[in-house]
Amino acid sequence: MLKRLAILCPGQGGQHSRMFEFAHRDAQTRDWLASSPLESELGMPVDVVLNDGTQLFANRFAQPLMVASAASTWNAIRDLVPAPALVAGYSIGELSAYAVAGSLDAGAAVALAGCRARLMDECASEATPQQLVAVSGMSTARLGAFLPDDALFIAIETGDDSAIIGGDKAAAEILSGKLRAMGCRVSVLPVGVASHTPYMNAAASRFLAEMRQHRFAPPVFPVVAGISGRLVFGVEDAQATLASQIANTIRWKDCMDSCAEAGITIALELGPGTALSRMLRERHPYIECRAIDEFRSAEGVARWVGRHFD
Repeated sequence: MLKRLAILCPGQGGQHSRMFEFAHRDAQTRDWLASSPLESELGMPVDVVLNDGTQLFANRFAQPLMVASAASTWNAIRDLVPAPALVAGYSIGELSAYAVAGSLDAGAAVALAGCRARLMDECASEATPQQLVAVSGMSTARLGAFLPDDALFIAIETGDDSAIIGGDKAAAEILSGKLRAMGCRVSVLPVGVASHTPYMNAAASRFLAEMRQHRFAPPVFPVVAGISGRLVFGVEDAQATLASQIANTIRWKDCMDSCAEAGITIALELGPGTALSRMLRERHPYIECRAIDEFRSAEGVARWVGRHFD
């Protein structure tokens, strides 16, 4: 059986104070982090943000942190594992995916993440308070029927009966109570912007213009488009889908199905966190899935991947 590796790049939510420890074990990667634009994008020392729970989950800090984490982790392991058949990224992780796929210099990707966060925060500040809420126990189609027009939207489809909704905070709180009463599991996410909803339309168009100011190359490995699950091979398509996903529904369940349809047998999540590898394992149990956070060293990653390619 042909073995095929997928690299998964997470979105916000799994940040923790030790999220760069794996990358720091590699001297070359440690040097890259020290010279990267990450601290400039944060506006303060990285350790200060990592050790402040409030700042760690604030959108303006979380997005560049997530991209820097994925890019630096990939730098530490890329010469030790087979070339991936594809790369998939969840939310801001889709920008990380293009750094992994060689479309963007890692430093440029971190800078674009900072820009993306600022543009989204500007959209949030111009409207009423916003919220993202995870809901499970109801089909996406049925859930959509409960969403008040122009107030709440499906932001991310994570499964057949699970999704993230986003929009007006007050409307989200009212609907959350109704859904809990119906037996759904509801949890508020630590994100204060209505990502992947029309609330972000202005940010999407401005981010597209910003991306066109950076050098973009065709991806060395295809990247899965979050808004459709199809594979992206060209620059214009990459930029268009990266911009569009800011204000449109992420169809992560379709992205996971694309991994299966592409014959993926092994998936490695760059971290931080383990959410993507867990979701893919649950949806397609025959795909061997693990996350970087489960390993102590790059050599351990290489041994695990290598065993599945023997």
